[in-house]
Amino acid sequence: MKLKKITCLIIDDELSSQRVLQHFVKETEVLELKATCNNAAEAFKYLQLNAHIDVLFLDINMPKQSGLDFYKTLNNPPKVIFTTAYPQYAVEGFEVNAADYLLKPIAYERFLSAIGKVLNTNKSSQSEDNFMVLKENKALHKVFYKDIQYVEAFGDYVKVHTETKTITTHSTFSKLIESLPHHFLRTHKSFSINLNKMNHLSGNQITVDTHVIPIGQTYKQTVLKALNL
Repeated sequence: MKLKKITCLIIDDELSSQRVLQHFVKETEVLELKATCNNAAEAFKYLQLNAHIDVLFLDINMPKQSGLDFYKTLNNPPKVIFTTAYPQYAVEGFEVNAADYLLKPIAYERFLSAIGKVLNTNKSSQSEDNFMVLKENKALHKVFYKDIQYVEAFGDYVKVHTETKTITTHSTFSKLIESLPHHFLRTHKSFSINLNKMNHLSGNQITVDTHVIPIGQTYKQTVLKALNL
């Protein structure tokens, strides 16, 4: 399935900040940069003349009109991630329902965290395309629940297995499986499966596509009940 990109616009009067954000966007697969604007006036004109933008990277402290004031003038505004070198603006930023607030100089790890928040706020409106956002090393992966075969505990990490790839993300197993929809079933202290991918059960093993997953004794009755057995 082709990944739907998140379109974004950078609005910042500092060239060095523009270049940092441009580089971060380029390094992040889910993002597509549409334009970079030097001030609020340029951004307003761009938004009036061009197609839908999903998220703004908006500097707060700009000449003539601040990023906050500019954002408040927009009707049906895109999601916004405010950027600034001045931490005192953070509270005001969240008062206008900012997705996040990045303090300069911005680290890429922190940038990815902000993008993750944007992606996660889209979940409630994605009735057919429900997904989760997983962080692996310095990359974000948008993974649709329907594509997941099973998840596996792996020390301080969790492996999320799909038909095409395995993503290893830093998380506790219990925390991650709590975020999964109801058609996922825990079969073992270290495994949870997508019931829609299950094709065979025999003894203390359950087959998901071509993968054989153990059924722990503690979870046996829960598994049988879930399968109406």
